[in-house]
Amino acid sequence: MTAHPVGTLRGTGSVRSTVPQRLDRLPWSGFHWRVVIALGITWVLDGIEITIAGSIADRLRDHDTLGLTSSQVGMTASIYLLGEVVGALVFGRLADRLGRRKLFIVTLGVYLMGNALTAVAPGFAFFAVTRFIAGTGIGGEYAALNSAIDELIPSRHRGHADLAVNSTYWLGAMIGAASNLLFLNPHLFGLDVGWRLGLLVGPAIGAAIWGLRRNLPESPRWLLTHGRPEEAERIVTEIEEKVERGGARLEPVPESRAMEYRRRPPVGYRELARILFRDYRKRSVLGFMLMVTQSFLFNAIFFTYSLILAEFYDIRDGAVAYFIFPFAVGNLVGPLVLGRYFDSLGRRRMIGTTYCVSGVLLLVTGWLFAEGLLSAVTQTLLWCVIFFIASAAASSAYLTVSEVFPVEMRAQAISFFFALSMLFGGVVAPWLFATLIGGGSDPWRVFAGYAVGGVLMVLGGLTAFRWGVDAERRSLEEVAVPLSANGLTEQGPPAAGPARA
Repeated sequence: MTAHPVGTLRGTGSVRSTVPQRLDRLPWSGFHWRVVIALGITWVLDGIEITIAGSIADRLRDHDTLGLTSSQVGMTASIYLLGEVVGALVFGRLADRLGRRKLFIVTLGVYLMGNALTAVAPGFAFFAVTRFIAGTGIGGEYAALNSAIDELIPSRHRGHADLAVNSTYWLGAMIGAASNLLFLNPHLFGLDVGWRLGLLVGPAIGAAIWGLRRNLPESPRWLLTHGRPEEAERIVTEIEEKVERGGARLEPVPESRAMEYRRRPPVGYRELARILFRDYRKRSVLGFMLMVTQSFLFNAIFFTYSLILAEFYDIRDGAVAYFIFPFAVGNLVGPLVLGRYFDSLGRRRMIGTTYCVSGVLLLVTGWLFAEGLLSAVTQTLLWCVIFFIASAAASSAYLTVSEVFPVEMRAQAISFFFALSMLFGGVVAPWLFATLIGGGSDPWRVFAGYAVGGVLMVLGGLTAFRWGVDAERRSLEEVAVPLSANGLTEQGPPAAGPARA
């Protein structure tokens, strides 16, 4: 392996480095598997949380447990998502300032604490507060881990890997559904005991993954743009040595491909607003539409699905898991199967298509439901088909906002659009749908909510067709030039790559 020393330009305070190019030319290796497993666990944890919260919704209304009303059940879901909003905004900013690694360790600890406390909640107020704390941890995780994953994964694998990681949310949903088969079985656990034990499944898994996460390095791209090029060089060299010991042969990256970086102050709120709303205006509209529309769809339906099953099909308690499980399987398999096409056929084409198709199918299914033409089984089957496609679409939203903005503000950009999606699509949607469901007397009220979700998804797809970014197989520096980059060499990213929109 050829050494790649960091070159310091005298009198300029700048450095030249090929660190990003070396990361992108790496073959898939054990290191990348560790990144995906250690950081992707966040999606698993959130899937467990939301599945268990949705499955215990009916149980929490029982007077032998917390005795919540339907609106309070929906409100606790919204409070959890509100916590994600706050966590994303606070920890996302810190992830850009202090580094990815510090934050994805801290945020996991916040989540573990909040959820463990939820399991001992004596009433609605305590339950709501601890759900908020757990939500802040998960929200902060999204900003730090999505930044780290995209910055560590080679460009030719980034789309498929990112979608696959996002799909593990549904692995968590499957674990949550399976757990509820056990913990919500009244023959095995008391009514006020089983749901509490179910809430401890996520923290147990999070604690088990803690050690693996602590051994991950800081993002070399973040280090390079924050005045720590020697550390970035050391980390990449160590990764290369491990890859070569595994039998791979790495071609040296020519110095002509190096980029020049200068030290700059952190991105403040005013500069962030200028970059998002002036320099990257079209990309910001794209990110907003993709994130908000998928958030409304998923949070509205998944948080309240147990209420639909209970009020319209008289399926309650542990039996709900039998219907959640196949629904989760469809969501898990979709991004795994379709993900490769986001790297081959391209982002714009695949994002637009998956959004529009899933939106239209939702409208059709909602109408069939309102007409009384579905059973619990047939509705679940249709959900599996819809969300096989919609899950890939939703995962691509997170991929988009994490790769189309400069590295110095990536975590803040992710947190900003995540927060908007939760506020517009997540905080309101569960409460709205729970209210529309009510006592299960009027399916057409529920159809109105489905119609809104379907139309929003189609609008998101049309936005992707119009303003989507062709980021497939391109380096992050080519998709969005770092703010700290002084300039590009003649053999660096093409002039068309960083054009701001």
